[in-house]
Amino acid sequence: MNLDNIENLTKTIRYWIIKSTTSAGSGHPTSCLSAVDFVTVLFTKYFNFNLDYPDNIYNDRLLFSKGHASPLLYTLWALAGAFNREKLLRLRKQDSVLEGHPTFRFKFAEAATGSLGQGLSVGLGMALALKRLDSNNSAKVYVLLGDSELAEGQNWEAFAWAGHNKTDNLIALIDLNRLGQRGETMLGWNLNQIKQQISGFGWETVAVEDGHNIELIDNIFKENLLNQQTRPLAIIFKTIKGKGVSFLENKNNWHGKALIQEQFKQAVQELQPIDKTLSIKLNQPKKTKEPRFSHNKITACFYFQKQPESTATRSIYGKTLNFLAEFNNNLVALDAEVSNSTYSQDFAKHNPDKFYEMYIAEQNMVSTATGLQRFGFKPFVSTFSAFFTRAFDQIRMAQYSKADIIFVGTHAGTAIGEDGASQMGLEDIAMFKTILNSTILYPADIVSAEKLIEKAYSLKGIVYIRLTRNNTPIIYSPEEEFNIPGFKQHGNKDADFLIISAGITLHESLKAQTTLKAENIDTLVIDLYSIKPLPQDLNKYLKQAKLVLVVEDHYKHAGIYSSIQEAFPSKKIKQLAVDRLPHSAKPDENLAYHKIDAKNIVKTIKEHIRLSSLDSKER
Repeated sequence: MNLDNIENLTKTIRYWIIKSTTSAGSGHPTSCLSAVDFVTVLFTKYFNFNLDYPDNIYNDRLLFSKGHASPLLYTLWALAGAFNREKLLRLRKQDSVLEGHPTFRFKFAEAATGSLGQGLSVGLGMALALKRLDSNNSAKVYVLLGDSELAEGQNWEAFAWAGHNKTDNLIALIDLNRLGQRGETMLGWNLNQIKQQISGFGWETVAVEDGHNIELIDNIFKENLLNQQTRPLAIIFKTIKGKGVSFLENKNNWHGKALIQEQFKQAVQELQPIDKTLSIKLNQPKKTKEPRFSHNKITACFYFQKQPESTATRSIYGKTLNFLAEFNNNLVALDAEVSNSTYSQDFAKHNPDKFYEMYIAEQNMVSTATGLQRFGFKPFVSTFSAFFTRAFDQIRMAQYSKADIIFVGTHAGTAIGEDGASQMGLEDIAMFKTILNSTILYPADIVSAEKLIEKAYSLKGIVYIRLTRNNTPIIYSPEEEFNIPGFKQHGNKDADFLIISAGITLHESLKAQTTLKAENIDTLVIDLYSIKPLPQDLNKYLKQAKLVLVVEDHYKHAGIYSSIQEAFPSKKIKQLAVDRLPHSAKPDENLAYHKIDAKNIVKTIKEHIRLSSLDSKER
């Protein structure tokens, strides 16, 4: 397509953007219009994609981090023949996959975007994945960023990591249109400052003074895209928000507003002549190949005999990944510079080519994992459980990308001891519970930890595994099976008193059970290692017990107790949990302070017996 034809095509694209958003009665047409010219040149002349094989690993990829510009994305694919362009008029309708911000429902959206600042990290993961699939792969990942979202720190995490690691197939396209939602952005049209900032992170950076000059844009792309890159590339285009429609151009208070019919007619008149029949013929990549991986479901508790009597569940994590990676070549691991605490270092040592040190940048780490799994890789992502909270938005967005990611949080709860409140994961179960169709697993010893990590590999969606820092006794044999959902029972199945716990407090519950047994008080202790989904047959034991006591090293709201009450509401279910701010102390002191230790479990049950006895006498 020659440059004159591209000039005409940009009018066609602008027409469909304003028509689709006017039809929808909502949207962000001005944010689309500013990016039309340079994105159209890229898509028509330099972008390689085989529509018949959308999963082809040699296809280039285009990701809109500024997801509110989705009408531009949809229009490009419609004019390329991916779907009937008349469907653009179903934008934002309930029966349409063309949502206000892209999600996995639209086949050609690489990831769910629109929570600003995440797209570059996702693109980074995709770029890494394409090189993993073929180290000589020339396919590129293009990420369109808005200038407002450059205020998000996650972008700079991604710039830093990609620059440090010379991710040369990642290209950032920045739409510098000056205006955000409520006015001018932090740096406005300051091209040079943004160029210097990005260059400082090790990127090749180009500033374009006129992001609407088709010939200039073409020359920039020709000069920078057709030569072999050795570093990631950022091209910053100075543009005008609302470009092409005079009453929208560089005007404030038009962000997120669609035109009414009279304004639409005026805009169309300004865009004339418009050739509504124009289409895009995509360049074809030279090769075609879809991702293929080998899988072999093997389970073996082969570390059991070699371990000391008391071992932390986190200690088995990296070793289990080594075992899984022997039989499943899509497994990769990411860690946030705590691998010597999460024990992912054991995996890094034996599988350095499958391990990504992401440094202390959890948001970038999570979104990079989302990009990696886009092509079939299975990421295990580890850090302290407390630090996943800072990446909750990235985890939340991963679900809208239909991502398969396993998150492993160590150092959970007050039991970590002296490190103090900032390091204690006390909100993590609540956080992951809110993710649709998530799985939450909390093993109590290294046998169950290994088995559940192996099970997690085969699960779909978001999986969270909670591991402890503290050494705990081995209570299960290698022959034990751990089904999901499921639980384990300890003690008298017909006991009047039922104690439900998981992880560190399971061991406190078992200690309490021994103490109570010596006083002829029978209990049944349930190891609820599968917190979500909850096993339905748990209800049988809840019904028959006179008292149900849930003990957990987690804040009292939205943890294990809440899950049980939501599924099987009952007044006889009581809770021992963290209900005040924790502080530095020895692990045993913390458990006692928060009344989630064996002594307080015994005290609670005996107090219940005493009060029941008094109540019986009064009756």
